Parts: sequence; C-alpha cells; structure tokens
Amino acid sequence: MATDLSRVRNIGICAHIDAGKTTVTERILFYTGQSHKIGEVHEGTATMDFLQEEQERGITIQSAATTCPWVYNDTDYKINLIDTPGHVDFTIEVERSLRVLDGAVAVFDGKEGVEAQSETVWRQADRYGVPRMCFINKMDKLGADFYYSFKTIIERLGANPIALQLPIGFGDDLQGIVDLLDLKAYFFKGEKGEIVEEGEIPADLKDDAELWRNELIEKAAELDDELMEKYLENPEAITIPEIKSAIRKGTIALQCNPVFCGSALKNIGVQRLINGVIDYLPNPTQVPPIEGIDPRDPETKLVRPHDEDAPFAALVFKVVSDTHGDLTYCRVYSGKLPKGTRVLNPGNNKKENVSRIFEMHAKDREALEEVGAGNIVALIGLKSSFTGDTICDPDNPVILERMTFPEPVISMSIEPNTADDKKKLGDALQTIRREDPSFRSQYNDETGETIISGMGELHLEIIKNKLVRDMKVGVTVGKPRVSYRETILGTANDVRGLFKKQTGGRGQFGDAVVSVSPITEAEATEQELKYKDGVVFVDKIAGGVIPREYIPSVEYGVRQAALSGVLGGYPLINVKVELVFGSYHDVDSSQVAFEQAGSLAFREAVMKAKPALLEPIMKLVVTTPDEYFGSVSGDIASRRGHIVDSELRGVVRLITAEVPLSEMFGYTTTLRSMTQGRATSSMEPAEYRVMPDSLKDAVLAEG
Repeated sequence: MATDLSRVRNIGICAHIDAGKTTVTERILFYTGQSHKIGEVHEGTATMDFLQEEQERGITIQSAATTCPWVYNDTDYKINLIDTPGHVDFTIEVERSLRVLDGAVAVFDGKEGVEAQSETVWRQADRYGVPRMCFINKMDKLGADFYYSFKTIIERLGANPIALQLPIGFGDDLQGIVDLLDLKAYFFKGEKGEIVEEGEIPADLKDDAELWRNELIEKAAELDDELMEKYLENPEAITIPEIKSAIRKGTIALQCNPVFCGSALKNIGVQRLINGVIDYLPNPTQVPPIEGIDPRDPETKLVRPHDEDAPFAALVFKVVSDTHGDLTYCRVYSGKLPKGTRVLNPGNNKKENVSRIFEMHAKDREALEEVGAGNIVALIGLKSSFTGDTICDPDNPVILERMTFPEPVISMSIEPNTADDKKKLGDALQTIRREDPSFRSQYNDETGETIISGMGELHLEIIKNKLVRDMKVGVTVGKPRVSYRETILGTANDVRGLFKKQTGGRGQFGDAVVSVSPITEAEATEQELKYKDGVVFVDKIAGGVIPREYIPSVEYGVRQAALSGVLGGYPLINVKVELVFGSYHDVDSSQVAFEQAGSLAFREAVMKAKPALLEPIMKLVVTTPDEYFGSVSGDIASRRGHIVDSELRGVVRLITAEVPLSEMFGYTTTLRSMTQGRATSSMEPAEYRVMPDSLKDAVLAEG
C-alpha cells in the first residue's frame, strides 16, 4: 500500500543541553497515543532515553527514532520523529540525524533563549538546508521571558522568526497560550493537559496580541508576492489559510522560522506545536530531490526523486547492536523496498540481504512487509553497511552524499584485565565503532596498549561504562589524553628519498624527490586540490622519470608516514606534498620500493620544514552569576585561555573563551566549587593551534 507522502513528516527535535528536548518528545508520544504514560527525564523514565546511562544522567546520548500518528483537521498524518542529544560530545548524533530529516523543531529555554550549543545545532541545520520551526519551552520557569528569548533568535542566529503564539503569564503564572492567527486563548486542562479549551484572550494581553498579529501578517506578506499585493490593498481581507500558506512556503525555502511557545513539563502548548509541524514543515516531496554520484563514473551526478516508482535508494544513518542482529536505521529517499530483497552497497560493492523491516516506536517495533520513499525505518540483515553508507537497487547504483564526521580530540589507553577480556575487547570496540563513527580505536604494537579516542571526557566515560557494564569486558583505563596533531610552519624543496636494497637476486629500488609546504583545507578547496586526512598530494612528474604505475605507491607511502608524524607520533595535517622528480630501475623498481621512497622523502622534508605541534583549542561558554566573574576569568587565564566575549544578562554573566583542551580536565568540578555550584559551562572543539615551544617539549617528553 503506497503511503500518501503529503501526510508524512520526518522531523527532529534538537537544541542546547537542558532546553527540554526529551520532555517535548515525551509529550508528543503521549498525545499521539504512542505511550500511555508520560515519561519524565528527571525521574529516569523517559521513553526515548532508554539507555541506563541516559536515565542516570538525565541526558540524551543517542538519537532515538520513533513513528507516531496524528489526526489534524480530520486527516491522518504520520510523524517520523528523532530526539537528538544536546551535549556537544554527541554532536555526531545530531549531525547524522539532520542529514536525513526534512524538518526540525529547535527547542529553546524560555529563560536562557539561544545558548551556545543551540547555535552549533542551528549551523549544522543550515549546512544541511533543514527547514526549522522554534519552540520556546520552559515558560513556567522562574525568570522565563518570551520576548527576550524571541529577540535572541534574531540577534544570535541571524534568523527571521515569526511569532505565532504568545504565552499567557510567565513562571508560576503561566496559564496557557494566545494563538495570534485566530486571536483566541487556549488552556490545557485535565491531568496531563490532554483537554484543550478555547477561550477569550485576557484583557491585559489584547493590545499586545493585536500588535504581534499585525507584525505576523506583515512578515507573512513579505514571503509571498501575491499576499503582499493584497496586504497593500486591503490587509483586512487576508485569510488565515493564506497566512499559513505564505509562512509554510517561507519556512520550506529557509526564509523564516515560525515560533511557538509553552511548557512541555506543565503540558502546555505541545498539541498546538504538533499541529504546527503539520502546517509548516515540509513533507518528503517538498524538499529537493536527493543528489548522488554514479559509482561507475564519479564525475556523473545522479538525482533520485521522492517517488516510489523510481529506483530504490536509501541512506544508512545509524547502526544499533541488538540481540536479534544489528538494527540499521535508514532513510528511504526513492523507490520501494519489500522485505527479503537483495540490495547493493555501492561504497564497498557488497550485496546485502534485507531480511526484515521495522517501523520503530522508541524501544518497540512493528514489522512491515515493505517500505516506500519518504520513510525512516530500521532494517535487519545488513552486515557490511554502516553510518553514511548508501544502499540501493543493484541495477541502478548511486552513492548519496556522505556525512562528515568530526575528528576526535581526546584519547585514553585501555587494557583488558585477562586473556578472555582481550578477546572480547576487540569485538566490543568494533561494535562501538560501527554504532558511533566519532569513536576511534587503535592498537599500539610498541606499548601493547589499545588507545580509544572520542569527542570529550563524557564521551569516553560513557564508552568505558558501555564496555564494562553492557558488554561485560574487564578493562583498566588510563587517564584521558589530548589528541595532538603535527604540522609544518616552513617549506622544504627537492628533498630526496632513495630506497635501495640489494640482497642477492632481484633488488629493491625506488627514488622520489618531494617538496613540502603548509596549506589549509580552505586554501586547498580554493585551489581545487584534494585535501584528504590533512594532506594534499600533487603529482608534478614530467617526462616519465617515474612510471605512472608507481606514483600511487609514492602517495601511499607519503600518507602512511603522515599518519604517524615525525615529532611525537601524532598525525600530520595541513601539508601540501609535491612529487617533483625521481628515478627508477627497469628490474629492481617495485611498488613497495616506491612506497618506502615516498615515506623517506616525506619524513626528511618535514624535518627540514620546521615541524610544529598543534593542540586542540576549545570554545568554552560559562554562564555564571556576575559576582564570580573575577574568579572565573582569572581561572580561565591561568589555563592559557583568553576571553573572546563577555555579556551581562541581568545578574548573569555569559563568558565565551578559547582554551586549550589540555588545560580543561576536571574543569566542571573546579567551576562548581569556585561558584558554589551556581555556574554552568559547555565546551566544543574550535580549531587546532600551534603549541608554545616550552610546552611542546614537555608533551613530547611524556609521549
């Protein structure tokens, strides 16, 4: 049975940590009938936060997908909903969710407005062109201010918000909301706010509501030429459907963001928000067709329309290990997929068998016979397809645009306690890597240690707990360590790497001459050069001094050498390598010899080009009562940090600083004790910067 795609919405709920995303999601599940009891984050009973870690910490760690029905204006709709984490250590979860969504609801804290992580999530959504609407939540909180929060959306995000509602009261006095379209008040009664009552707007809000409604109509008119004409001739004649249509058009075109308000915790405003999702966010046919490339000819671009009659194509955005086999979450972009079908993963050219298809309802699932374009489902049976991979019709291969995953900034050593644990550890790390592309692990042959790397202290701590508690692997972990990088500050020209071995019979001969210079990813893109894993390789061989078949071997040797650096074994980045000259031997030259020559030439050239150590710099945002400003800023300075911005909001000071990650271990504890537990902080990776020589030597001595 074909799904009417105009009645499907694929949306995500995303925001800063603690803005109330999961609570909003819990209410949506309750009102759509997906759960019969409202789960609470603070009680550890949230439906979507079903991992033990999530329930203990009261935060979302992995994005959870669910499908819920909604009846609006006597029409049945289907909402595929993803609740994403707000904590920066799990930014990968947000990234991969946004990649497959058609729309998003950005949730803001009614007292804080736009916070640091909200900006990060907003920029991620900009990058993927995701239309979004806003929900100013927590209007029941002491100090909540709708007008202030609304203003921060304009000032900090540069967005064009259009208020569709106003709150009736703030803090403890929050009673309901005013709908600016039909100029009516709505009150949410019953034990769980499930009974919505319509009423008159309180007298003291009438003038305000009129004022905001006029602005709403004016902003809607700006989004639609026909409506603008009507607005100039006779604004009174504009109808509610016309306003809705203009705002919907503007939202989908990323020109505006409808703003709703309420309190998910107090069950106020959520049903109207779900109606807003139907009214203003696009259905799968209203977003541009997905683009990809032909794996047989990477220069050829292919387009897949959101249509069940087109060839099948889907993107894997998440893999979860499950007792019945891996659950592979996919967004189907085109075509149909009946269960039992064989599909192709064009990235690794492997055929996969889809044995079962499930529609997910958080932890529960419903088996489907087939799935069509526009839906989000979990598949069972895929063995070699991971996050970012495309699966498609074997006769019509296409590779959809991959996601970008951030590089880890922190690592620690981990050792199995027994021989049995050692066996289990390898499998366990592989499972975690499949589930979480921002996690890395490698075995160091020299020290016999396994090094795991991730996005932050919390990320690594949760991985350690997962190994010990969920996977029952006994491990001892070392202290977290910073993931440094190496680079060059100068240039080195015409450095030769000669690999020559004679061991009776056939020898080995490879000779490569390279030049190295610094280059950033932005500069490489500007010059249309391929920047891969921090290195740009340019082939400048003329006259056949090195045969063509050996040039990829030289590049391979260079890239392998770059992975282990020259100073402390850290990966080298921002280096341009030009292969300028060389020579070969008719009999003794081989691919292995040229790999070695490339590696030798590169290492020597880097040593001559002023190698330097780079350290990760974090963007730190501290929210503290103003009286602690002196102590907090002094502490930041003592950590080699510098304050970029400081803003006073009422009695609270917002400090934005840039601080080296190596100085930030245990910062939260220090901040709490310094401010009697009243300050909070959030941190995210900003960039890599050259480390001072005095400190570099200490790091290399430790390493």
